[in-house]
Order: sequence, then C-alpha cells, then structure tokens
Amino acid sequence: MTDLTSADFFRDREVQDEPYAYFDAVRAESPIWQEPHFGVYLVTGHDEALAVYNDSARFSSCNVVSGPFLAFPEPFEGDDVTDVIARHREMLPFSDQLPSFDPPEHTAHRALMMRLLTPGRLRENEEFMSGLSARLLGQLIERGTCDVVEDYAKPFALLVVAELEGVPEEDHAGFAEGFNGSEGTRELAHKPLEFLYERFSAYVEDRRREPRDDILTKMATATFPDGTVPEVNDVALLAANLFTGGQETTVRLLSFALRLLAERPDLQERLRADRDLVPNFVEEMLRYESPLRAQFRMAKVRTTVAGVDIPAGSTMLLLPGAANRDPRKFADPGTFDPERENAIYHLAFGHGIHHCAGAHLARAEGRVTINRLLDLTSSFTVSEAAHGPADARRWDYLPTYFLRGLQRLDLELTPA
Repeated sequence: MTDLTSADFFRDREVQDEPYAYFDAVRAESPIWQEPHFGVYLVTGHDEALAVYNDSARFSSCNVVSGPFLAFPEPFEGDDVTDVIARHREMLPFSDQLPSFDPPEHTAHRALMMRLLTPGRLRENEEFMSGLSARLLGQLIERGTCDVVEDYAKPFALLVVAELEGVPEEDHAGFAEGFNGSEGTRELAHKPLEFLYERFSAYVEDRRREPRDDILTKMATATFPDGTVPEVNDVALLAANLFTGGQETTVRLLSFALRLLAERPDLQERLRADRDLVPNFVEEMLRYESPLRAQFRMAKVRTTVAGVDIPAGSTMLLLPGAANRDPRKFADPGTFDPERENAIYHLAFGHGIHHCAGAHLARAEGRVTINRLLDLTSSFTVSEAAHGPADARRWDYLPTYFLRGLQRLDLELTPA
C-alpha cells in the first residue's frame, strides 16, 4: 500500500489488516505527515513520537479517542486554543477517564493510581497469575486444541486484573459478562464503562463504611498526594480504567506472541532451551506487533515538530506500530529478533505522563504465559483447519484502527 492519496488509514481494512507498508510509505514522505482525508497529522517517526508524547504543555490528550471525528461547538481561532479545549473537553468521549486528562488533574489522579500498583502488590499478583495460567493451560492442553483469544487470553487477563484490584471471586462472572458485553460498543461511547463505575463505587462506599483487611479497602482509603480524600467517583473511575486497560493490551500481546511461536518451531525451541530469552522476547514482540495502534493528541498552541508547522487545534495521531518500525531507531525493523538489544525502547505502551500504568502487568502476563506453555507442552502449532496451510494462512484482525489484534488464534497443543 503506497498510494497515499487514496489510502485511508481510518476506513480501509487493507491498511488496518496489513499496516506496515502504509506506515513505511507515510514515513518516506515525512515522519510527521498530514493525511488528506481528515487533515490529521500522522506521527510515524520514533523521535517525533517521543517529542509529542513528552510535551503535555503543547499537546492535550482531551481527544485521545475522538480524534477529528467530533467537532467542538466553537471554531479554533488564533495560535492558542487552550481555553476552547478547557470549555468543551467534557463533551468528548472518554472525558472521564485518566488517559484523556491533562495536568494538573492528570498528575493527581495518576499518583493515586500508582499508589494502588505498588511493587509488593504486583509481586503478589504475579504469583496468582502463575497458578492461574497453569490451571487454564492445563485444561486446554488436555483437550488438545484451543482458540487462544477466547479460551485463554481473555479469561486469563480478566481474572488477573480482577485479582489485582481485589474483586471478590463470587463477582468475577458478573464482571466478565459486563465487560465482554460492552466490548463492541465502548470505542466512542461517552461513558463506556458505566457498569464498572457502579460496581467499584459500591465497593468503595462499602469499604469506607466498614473497612476490612483487603485490597478494596486499601483502594477505598488511598489519598491524593496532598493528603485529600478523593471522591468515590474518582476512585471508581481509576479502578475501571485499570480494569479495562489491564486487559486490552494483554490479550493482543498474548495472541501475537503465541502465533509467532507456533509458526516458528525454531524460535519455540530456542526459548525452551534458554528461558532467559523470554523477557526480551516479550519486549521484541511488543515492538514488532504493537497492540496499541493509535493515540490522538490535540495541539493547544501553534508549534513545530521536526520542522513541520502544526496550527493550534490540529489533531495529531501517534502511531506506536509505525514508530516501533522506524529504521532510524531499530535496525532491520521488519525482522523479529528475540535478542534485539534495544527492543525495550519500543512505544507499545505509549510514553511520557500517559505511559500505560499496567505495562508491568502486561509484561508479566506475557512472561508467565510463555513459560507455563513451554513447561506444559512439547510443541504447539497453528491449526490448519482453522487458519489454512503455512503458505496460505487466513487471519481475522480486529476491525478498528485503535487496536491491532487477532480475533482468534486456533492452536494444536501436544502435552509435555
């Protein structure tokens, strides 16, 4: 895909399913290039993406999911539209979620979330996920076949984050039903996680009335950095954001990682023989197939990035999958190298103040899953019945420009 005048990143399934030739063509024009359909500035360069990610003073996250597709009720005029954004940001989809906040509101709420994700809590959660992974995979290996996405990755990621946040086990099924039932509609809904707000609000109110020795009580009684107690709604919003964000990236990461290992028996054997390669394999997987495809920003003031003039009110689109294949940063970027020395510098989790709070969680889920699967199998391969022979594979990708992921991955599993 090299015809940039006709190719439409937002609408063309060909571009969404196989985006890398398009990204290369855009980057060849300029690492920051204004596409012709909506006037959005596509950021495909690694250094240029870092420049935008790290500049919250000039670039707002208010439009992180809405992009150019929802017009403000007043025009952008002049070289500074900060006040216009402030007056109307609450009308935008996702406006109640941390990824859309700007400082100073973002600073306080991010600090509150990180008080819930302590190193000790993450270690406890990793112990839980190791046992959970072994149990779920054991059942699937006994069966001999599975769809990784539906049979393993989704329930695994959901139960891991539910345990991390202290959701009572008797409520897990209700959370699964509510979360999975909203997946197809929450992309641009104004408040897409309402059912989670209600659940977590009830937990917080209950634990504030009657504290217990549990994780939900710690969540309910956590304070902002200045010592003030957040509103119940503030805590519920953060909990809902972590609950959803802790699953999306993980499910996509696991499906791509296991697809590659199933397609590459040589690589599968390398990891079986040397488990020390697994952590960097996960980093390279995140670079090679970035689950997070797109994040919007809005220029608050007229500025320049890499010599490109950006008018105030312009929509920027950060493309981690493109930045992670920038040959100026990663040598031979289209080749998967499990020993790539700078793989960790990928932007799969974003960067700057909005760097994904659940990044450590997703990495751990990747490491644990790969290690447990290698422990419990002698081999695993792609199902030809579901996906066709090796020289003519059939893959169904998510029909969205926001996320890159497989809709299903059928494997055949041979027990150890």
